Amino acid sequence: MSSTRAGQVPAIFAQALTGLRDTYSPSSIAIACSGGLDSMALLRLAHAWAAEQGIALHAFHVHHGLSPNADAWLDHCAQACAALGIAFDQRRVEVARSKDGTEAAARKLRYRALGEMCVAHGAQLLLTAHHLDDQAETVLLQLLRGSGPAGLSGMDAANRAPGLLGDQELVMARPLLALSRAQLEDYARAVGLEWVEDESNSDPRYARNALRHGVMPALAASFPGYPQRLARGAAHVQAAQRILDEVAEQDLAACLDGDAVDLARVQKLSRDRIDNMLRHLFSSRGLAMPSTAWLGEMVSQLFSAREDAQLKVTHPSCHIRRHRGKLYLTPKLPDLAGMRDPDDVGVLVKEGEHFRWNGEASLAFPAYGGVLHFDISEQGFDPAWLRSQLLTIDFRKGGERLKPAANRPTRGLKAHYQALGVPAWERERAPLVWADRDLLFAAGIGMDCRHMREGQGGRIAVRWVPEPV
Repeated sequence: MSSTRAGQVPAIFAQALTGLRDTYSPSSIAIACSGGLDSMALLRLAHAWAAEQGIALHAFHVHHGLSPNADAWLDHCAQACAALGIAFDQRRVEVARSKDGTEAAARKLRYRALGEMCVAHGAQLLLTAHHLDDQAETVLLQLLRGSGPAGLSGMDAANRAPGLLGDQELVMARPLLALSRAQLEDYARAVGLEWVEDESNSDPRYARNALRHGVMPALAASFPGYPQRLARGAAHVQAAQRILDEVAEQDLAACLDGDAVDLARVQKLSRDRIDNMLRHLFSSRGLAMPSTAWLGEMVSQLFSAREDAQLKVTHPSCHIRRHRGKLYLTPKLPDLAGMRDPDDVGVLVKEGEHFRWNGEASLAFPAYGGVLHFDISEQGFDPAWLRSQLLTIDFRKGGERLKPAANRPTRGLKAHYQALGVPAWERERAPLVWADRDLLFAAGIGMDCRHMREGQGGRIAVRWVPEPV
């Protein structure tokens, strides 16, 4: 029986790799090689297939330094690759403590390092050694975590994983997903493979090990063949998730207004479709998926807060804001050096940054997050007068007023911003330019006409360009 299972492995693997080749047409492939049973079986199978197909093969190892045997594992992988004539590379990473745990931190660093090596060696397709038992573990773990369809779909046979590998073009594939660990072990013994054992795989503090050594043997005793059934169930959930993604994409397209989401259109959807659409929005922007509770609270605030409220909900990677009936996802930006709280008692308030204009086309102000441009125009400031002024760039303190045109009234900056529809979070980072006590320019509004003069292309118009975020 074991010899029969071992004999099936190369054919099943070759079928998976042929499908990947036909879909992605890689000129070079790589495998993640840890030195364990699964990856050593993958190494041997990939070597035979790549040689037959005339495709370059690389093997990459990541040294975490978490085990006293890590150096021996690296040596084992290097020697195995040398014996087969496979190009080998490795990276050493230092796993720091993380609130998500050592296992999650090591995983993130491992895949980032693998992605870097793929790019360095021109490998478009990265193969990992995940197998049928790993898929069953993944589905069970996600079920125990209360995951939705995306989590219960398990691992894809292949997908682009820029969040892990760090490159949009790289594809990560799992050609062993149809094979059980027992099949791989039979194959490894049949071809005389040697492998290392990671002692951490027996540590029950890790969730996967608790399942692998405590729960899954009991399942196997009562439900023989359960990994295949769990994998089949995951495939059904994947199909359902694809339908949910299609609906979410259609709903999002119908609700988008530029980069913003029109909340009036969103309110016409059922609550389930709202949640589905918003999850798709987060995914399409490359943001971490929010929990069900967090998403519910966010939706509640979006639709219940007062219309004039400056709503801001904080996500680990962005801010969710509402402005004039629309939802915006804005980046979490660090405070600029020019920002300060003038209401803080006892704090020495810096009165902006003084400068002189000496005819430059532009001046950068990193402390204020952008560049002032001085364009030649028919309407603007007299160049000689502007050169004679000691200018100051600063953020708003409150009470500033500006007259943008002769036929428009002098109004406070807040009124101007409201009339122009400039969101509050953009106003916070819009600097002003002064000449002594006279306001000359406000980013997002324009210049004060009381200091402007018309001319034959010989005036200076000021404009502000924020640095890209």
